[in-house]
Parts: sequence; C-alpha cells; structure tokens
Amino acid sequence: MENEGVVLSREGFAALLRALREDGYRLVGPTVRDGAIVYDTIGGIADLPEGWTEVQERGRYRLERRTDRALFGFAVGPESFKRSFFAPTVSLWRARRKDGSFVVLDRAAEMPRVALIGARACDLHAIAIQDRVLLEGPAVDPSYAARRRGAFVVALNCGTAGGTCFCVSMGTGPKAASGFDLALTELFDGEDHRFLVQVASPEGAAILARVPHGEAQKTDLEAAERVVQNTASQMGRSLDTTGIKELLYRNLDHPRWDDVADRCLACANCTLVCPTCFCSTVEDVTDLDGEHAERVQRWDSCFTLDHSYVHGGSVRPSTKSRYRQWLTHKLASWIDQFGTSGCVGCGRCVTWCPVGIDITEEVAAIRSTEKG
Repeated sequence: MENEGVVLSREGFAALLRALREDGYRLVGPTVRDGAIVYDTIGGIADLPEGWTEVQERGRYRLERRTDRALFGFAVGPESFKRSFFAPTVSLWRARRKDGSFVVLDRAAEMPRVALIGARACDLHAIAIQDRVLLEGPAVDPSYAARRRGAFVVALNCGTAGGTCFCVSMGTGPKAASGFDLALTELFDGEDHRFLVQVASPEGAAILARVPHGEAQKTDLEAAERVVQNTASQMGRSLDTTGIKELLYRNLDHPRWDDVADRCLACANCTLVCPTCFCSTVEDVTDLDGEHAERVQRWDSCFTLDHSYVHGGSVRPSTKSRYRQWLTHKLASWIDQFGTSGCVGCGRCVTWCPVGIDITEEVAAIRSTEKG
C-alpha cells in the first residue's frame, strides 16, 4: 500500500505524534542534548531540534542555528536508532542464593512498542542489515526480537546532507525506499511549513486517518523531489565501490594499513557510532557477599584487544590488524556473510573519529596505490 498524495501541516504532524502516543508507542526521535542531536525518548514536537543544524567534518562536529524553523534540518548525529533494538546493555539472566543453591530470577518483561520518528534512509538500511543478522539468521537474538516487534517507523527523506555523508555512493539514500510505515519530506514555502507523506503500510494509513491532513498538489510532489535531488548533489564524501570486496581481499598486506595504524587510537568510536556494528561480549558479575549473580551482554568492538582473545592470547594484537579487520569486514567479508555491504554511508565513523580517519580516504588510497 503506497500513497504519495497526502500533506500534513506542522500542526497535523504534532497530532500524528500525539496519536502514536495515545496508541501506547514510546516515541524515539531527535532532540538536542549535550551539544549534539541525539535520538532519545521525546514527548512531542516541542522536543525536536527546531531550527538547529549540524556542521560535520573529519573528527569535528558542532551545532549551528538555521534561518528557518525546520524540525529535521540536520543530517545524522552521533547516535543511530541501533540502541532502540540492539541495546548497549542487556541482562541475560539473574540469580540469587537460596537454600545453598541458586534460583534464576524471571527477567521476562513486556517491551514497550517503539515509534521511530525521523528515521533517515541510511539508518533504515542499517536496521534492515541488523534484522538480517539478529532477527532473520540462524541465531535469533531474543532481546533484539522483543524490542523490534511492533515497531512503527516514521521515515524522513533527507533535506540536508552532512559533511561526511556518502549514502549516494552506497545506494542507501537520501530518499527512503523501504522499511517504514510513513515517510515524510519536510517542505517550506515562505511561512508555510508542511510535510509530504508517503504511506507504506496499513498501520501507517490507520494512524494518518486519525489526524488532519490534505491532498497533495503537483507543486508539493515537485518540491519534495527537488529536496531529495538537492541533498543527493551535496554529499560531503564519495566512495568508489567498484569491485571493492576483491580490492580489499587483494590488499591485506598493503602498506596503507601501517600508515593508518600510526594514526588510529583503537578507541572503538567508529564501531560504537556505526549503525550496523553488532559486536558484543558477555560478562558475569556478582555482588560482594555472593548472594546475587548476573550475566550481562554489552556492546563490544573488534578494536578492543580482548575481543579476539582465545586461549594463549589475542588473534589481532596490533592496531593495524584490528583496523584492517574492521574495514575489510565492513566493506568486503560482510558481503560474503550477509549478502550486502556493512556500510550505509552515514559518515558517523568519519565525524566521530578523534584523529579524523576517513574510511573513504583509506579505500581510495589503497585503490590508487595498488600494486599490479
């Protein structure tokens, strides 16, 4: 079911958010916090980053004021919607001592339904990748499945490209193509602030029917198309993906890996902000008196020394080997494993690298200096 002939006013969009809350959804959308635009629980339109945009470059990020009242006038912040489904910390089980033994405590709890507000095309592709790994694969992650179940997605076609974005190169944006119930394009015409709406599910149509909306005019459709085209022409980065898997497989001993290792801090920032990385570790913890024990799953990174530890030591003891593992897995072996690239071109790894390492630059350097 698709419909691209509906327009919401600013007030109609606010009513849409209220309708989702009335149906029991927890709204997760962009909001300003600690000098960045992050995804968090929001109550309504007043919590959105009205009039704010971002300036992003290698290792740099700052907020700036816009000259209009755009609610989504930015690209992507440090966080993705990954944490809404693949939680940073999950309790796998808890136990307490009883009568000389341990009793496992029931941790089953009903997960609130989540409505994602303003999900960009790159992040929708990232969610689809994580679904393939954690939901549709041979080993389903029960925590991920419980959080993912019943999610409602309001997508947002990008009207602003970030300085490190390269979704056009990866074929993942800036227009949302799938994975949503409703997709919005934010439009301005003088003081007229409105949203063109595409309906892609019965759930989306049902919610939309409960809020005031109007029929889109040809000018609305044309304006929305111009927004996406302008964004596509303003990408801050590009990545040549021609034969990229074979390129990286051929160059596992390329001297560029030593060069990047001299700069890389192995801090794991790139993997933590990446919307597709799913490495985790499991820890067992107890209290000091030994009465309670818990097993916890936490986010981890292939940049940590212990992540590849087996009996006798780490398989990847050097920063060089760990960076090579990350980039080669992301852009090459991920394709063999899951049938798609592990990169969606959001540019977060470039922006949030403390020393400004640029994944597009590293690939380009290997391609331009490959020995025949």
